Amino acid sequence: MYGLNSDYGGWGVENMMGWLGGGIMMVLFWAAVIIFIVWAVKEIGGKNHEKPNSNSALVLLKERYAKGEINKQEFEEKKKDLVSS
Repeated sequence: MYGLNSDYGGWGVENMMGWLGGGIMMVLFWAAVIIFIVWAVKEIGGKNHEKPNSNSALVLLKERYAKGEINKQEFEEKKKDLVSS
């Protein structure tokens, strides 16, 4: 019947190690998927902030006016151009 070398109906040490190894691999797989999704969301979100827009140009225009590099008339003309585009 069952001797010392028997696998006890498929519940031997080899099968338990295979199950544990498979479980660990599944956890690692899902961790990698989650890390990839978080990275992708950060990359996409970061690119939206890097695009130049009229607001950043308006900020630069206000800085130039505050420093005295341009006068009020130039500031108003350039501001009108930025806001309308």
